[in-house]
Amino acid sequence: MSQSIGQPVTRVEDKRLLTGKGTYIDDIAVTANTAHAAILRSPYPHAKIVSIDISKAEEIQGVKKVITGKDIEPYLKPFGVGVSAPVKYYPLAIDKVRYVGEPVAIIVAKDRYIAEDAMDFVKVTYEALKPVVDIEYSLEADAPVLHENIGNNIANHRTFHYGEVDKAFEEADRIIKHKFHFPKYSATPVETYGVVANYDEGMDQYTVHANFHGPFIIQAVMAQALQIPSNRLRIIVPKDIGGSYGIKAGIFPYIVLCAITSKLAGCPVKWIEDRQEHLSSSSSGTDRVTYIEMAVQNDGKVLGCKMKLIDNVGAYIRAPEPACLYRTHANSTGAYDIPNLAIDAYAIMTNKSPTGLIRGYGGQELYFPLERIMQIVADELGIDHADVIRRNLVKKEQFPYTTASGGVYDSGDYEKAFGLVLDTGMYEQFKEKQKKAREKGKLFGVGLACIVEPSGSNMGYITIALTPEERAKSLPKSGCAEAATISMDPLGSVNVRISTTPSGQGHETVAAQIVADVLNIPREQINVVAELDTSTSAWSIASGSYSSRFASLGSSAVFYAAHKVRDKLFKIAAHQFSVDESDLELIDGHFVDKHDASNKVSVKRIAGLSHWNPLALPEGLEPGIYETYYYTAKIAEPPDENDLINSSVTYGFVADMVTVEIDPDTYEINIIDYVTVHDAGKLLNPLIVDGQIFGGLAHGLGGALYEELAYDQKGQFLTGSFMDYLCPTAPEMPPVTIKHIETPSPITPLGAKGLGEGNTMSAPVVIANAVSDALKPYNIMIDRLPLTPNKIYQLLEQVKETK
Repeated sequence: MSQSIGQPVTRVEDKRLLTGKGTYIDDIAVTANTAHAAILRSPYPHAKIVSIDISKAEEIQGVKKVITGKDIEPYLKPFGVGVSAPVKYYPLAIDKVRYVGEPVAIIVAKDRYIAEDAMDFVKVTYEALKPVVDIEYSLEADAPVLHENIGNNIANHRTFHYGEVDKAFEEADRIIKHKFHFPKYSATPVETYGVVANYDEGMDQYTVHANFHGPFIIQAVMAQALQIPSNRLRIIVPKDIGGSYGIKAGIFPYIVLCAITSKLAGCPVKWIEDRQEHLSSSSSGTDRVTYIEMAVQNDGKVLGCKMKLIDNVGAYIRAPEPACLYRTHANSTGAYDIPNLAIDAYAIMTNKSPTGLIRGYGGQELYFPLERIMQIVADELGIDHADVIRRNLVKKEQFPYTTASGGVYDSGDYEKAFGLVLDTGMYEQFKEKQKKAREKGKLFGVGLACIVEPSGSNMGYITIALTPEERAKSLPKSGCAEAATISMDPLGSVNVRISTTPSGQGHETVAAQIVADVLNIPREQINVVAELDTSTSAWSIASGSYSSRFASLGSSAVFYAAHKVRDKLFKIAAHQFSVDESDLELIDGHFVDKHDASNKVSVKRIAGLSHWNPLALPEGLEPGIYETYYYTAKIAEPPDENDLINSSVTYGFVADMVTVEIDPDTYEINIIDYVTVHDAGKLLNPLIVDGQIFGGLAHGLGGALYEELAYDQKGQFLTGSFMDYLCPTAPEMPPVTIKHIETPSPITPLGAKGLGEGNTMSAPVVIANAVSDALKPYNIMIDRLPLTPNKIYQLLEQVKETK
């Protein structure tokens, strides 16, 4: 039987999805007494709630209950946060609203139409307060304070020093610095948030169906908010999630809201978010201001780096934030050998919607200033950008490479991958073409970027938000555990249960490939169950679909669970033949005696024996075939007393080259070609891999050219529909060439690393570098995104005005 891993196997999920047989949250059958909810949201960015009159709304026929923040306050605790600042965050505003779109009341009615109509009859009296939306102004002494009990707008602040930073800056030939601003932007999955919650009074238990994708540490956060033991909160994730890109981690306040609403209303409650709600109030990445300084030699070698990072987490810091600030902490120096590093990190709060996980979270914000400054270094030193990159890349012989901040890059050949992208993109030829184009007044540009793609988050990274002294007061946090369960029924069919809550990445396909290879059986014999039920599934606090963790962690759990099943089958077969296990081999679904090929038995028969004749099993072996394996990488340790942390398990590499032309009349940026080279270790399924790369690139393209959750200076939300919030669609995708090299990871059993977020991280900056190169004759600095035609026009007009 041929090996399946590494082959471009078509997805098993596609048949049901393409024929309309998917099972999404809105497909979950509900009981006849289920009520439907609509949420009344604040039109103010910052205001006191003076009063709420619900009397008229409750009189409407079909309305079952109208619930306000004051109603839920006695039943809930504020959500726990991973920082020391005592931010009080509830799923409904109680005394004050802090962003446009914040939930103020929830209306439960016979159907959604009645609930929506009843919102007009809830009369809320507000006392407007001055808002703050500017990141740096939020730190000023006279800035409006969102949370009076804290006294300022700082949710978290830490400083880090690694190596001999001061010495590096003293010895450098040049200090090159700049300030960059990365925008607040989101993801727009086809399926929005959805929750079906039911409170069982007799059991004092909540059962909630939701398209929540984890991390499941947040299940404990929800249980604590509801003031119940965690086994009284049963969360069931459906088989299919219609896209997430990290955003659906932010559904958890609505899970709690619908759960407590079910209790107070005395019936099951269903809520499906609409698109306007999703844009204004679901979740997003952080917008960030970065001050970055590079200490460099005249030959382009970087000796040290200083960064001041100011992340805007919105009106409330909520779990798992400050993840965007610290997820990439271990790879803060990217693909470069920079031994000296200083970081001044802030998470601040403003009157914008709260933030959370998003595809590539933290990576976009990190690489935009890091890769922009590398191009600026090249320009200021008069050296080709490619040569500056080569001068600083981590070398092949340095792996495993330990970064200044504690990351352990497991494997790679960055120079080879970078050389491949230059050759494939015909870098030198384009530079010649560019010279001739500039002579004709055309705006041609080429951009380069090299990034490290972390995957499989070490859960301990979030505790870097605390000082070593604060961390010492509680148990150390570490690990990245993921679980898988594999069983064989009496007829030899296999069920695989995974807890990675996929949202379109093809986990079912790859899990089946792994099990088929390990057990030497056809993939058609394997059924993969992707639903997660916290009451019946094997899961951990790290379970879920985020941080590209399936390839490095989920697949490893499946691999080892399959080997537990294989080992048990070998023991039974060896006992039946009265031979040693080493005397058997597994060929085409049969155990065969190496010394007598006629002496063989099928896997199906051995599985059946374990069910039908348990007394024939070897002494001490349990009946049945049902094995669970929890996998965690030993390299995922807690941060140490010096704030060193290996914040991810594996680290891939991405090298991008982009060529652009800017239309001198419309100022539109046309991407001529996009070449991307990836090293994600062993590729489990190249077909799925390339699909993930395209998806990540589309998301990154949005951040580069189109997408921003925009607010005016008064805190009003400006992009509440797709008329204003522009997303790239298929026609906007540029020509893309994808290449791979494979340097297997020594950390994971299959040599695989996570992949799918890389171009989300690299696309914004590589496109910005290309645009900057195109505008080089005008000496224009690109230091903020997105690069809309209007912004290009404004930049060029500013140049004309100064001449």
